[in-house]
Amino acid sequence: MKYLTIALFLLITTLGCKEEPKPTVVLPTNLVVKLELQAGVPGKVNVTATADNENFYTIIFNDEPNSVTKEVNDGKASHTYKASGTYIITVRAHALAANFIESNDTIVVNIDPTTTADGRPLKGYTTPISQPGYTLVWNDEFEGSSLNENDWNYEIGAGGWGNNELQYYRKENTTVKDGFLSIEAKKQSAGSSMYTSSRLTTQRKRNFKYGRVDIRAALPEGQGMWPALWMLGESFSTVGWPACGEIDIMEMIGGTSNGRSDKTTHGTIHWEGNNKDHASYGNSKTISKKLSEEFHVYSIVWNANSINWYFDDVLFNTADIKPTALNEFRENFFFIMNVAVGGNWPGSPDQTTVFPQKMWIDYVRMYQ
Repeated sequence: MKYLTIALFLLITTLGCKEEPKPTVVLPTNLVVKLELQAGVPGKVNVTATADNENFYTIIFNDEPNSVTKEVNDGKASHTYKASGTYIITVRAHALAANFIESNDTIVVNIDPTTTADGRPLKGYTTPISQPGYTLVWNDEFEGSSLNENDWNYEIGAGGWGNNELQYYRKENTTVKDGFLSIEAKKQSAGSSMYTSSRLTTQRKRNFKYGRVDIRAALPEGQGMWPALWMLGESFSTVGWPACGEIDIMEMIGGTSNGRSDKTTHGTIHWEGNNKDHASYGNSKTISKKLSEEFHVYSIVWNANSINWYFDDVLFNTADIKPTALNEFRENFFFIMNVAVGGNWPGSPDQTTVFPQKMWIDYVRMYQ
């Protein structure tokens, strides 16, 4: 009797524990995926996905070896690819984590970089090495890995340089690489100065009177930046400034207020007036983009009668130098290239100024 009771108990227990059927998972349907390249942001892809009966989405941007997976509820995600190529983007609409439908779509990404990794622009205006009616008498294309010190001098030091500038000029801020010269302005202490930069001249090495000058350059930007491509009379060491004469092929006064602009180049001459004072004459050219964004060619055409300034071969200023009072401009001049920081004209850098800043020079060419 005892054994019969146990058997009946086991039978009843077994019948009472009948396994319930597993619920059926309903998968999402109607998965639609839209891929778009975002205008103005190279390499950025936006994904928009929709589906019926989904609980969430997984979006996989296949970008080996650094694929990116994003889990979202609204079906929207973005990713920026760093290189051109054809990429597969996987989109999953989930009912549960392991239950989903999937779409694999491809998109072609073409990235056209505007600068190199070190910030040098890849685009811009250029001029041919041969100019009609002229002979190339001297040029520097900045090949090799160092500045040619048979042509150029490094001017070293601080002291304001007559304009209350804030930088200390050093040799170390000049680099020659990949066919370009760069002068770098840094927020860096040297002596009593808060900034460093470089200033180069051809004084006593390369002097010229009359001809065409072409300098292809991309400029720094920002409040307090003062890049310049210019010339001083070779008599500077004996008669001083402004009696020696000064030809500013290009000056830019960085910033966005008080007449300063990263989009404006100034062409000016300076000389000693009738009362032994400073006299000057100039004009400027403003474009729609910052002069840091692309290379431009800054030129003068100089003869015994006039100096004409050109920006990308477009004339924007003419100075009549026939008067006897402007005899300074019928003598030999040497080149100067520098990036000043601060000073009377640009004012000091402020919280908006980003350092370091570079001026890039592709070539300097002198024709006669």
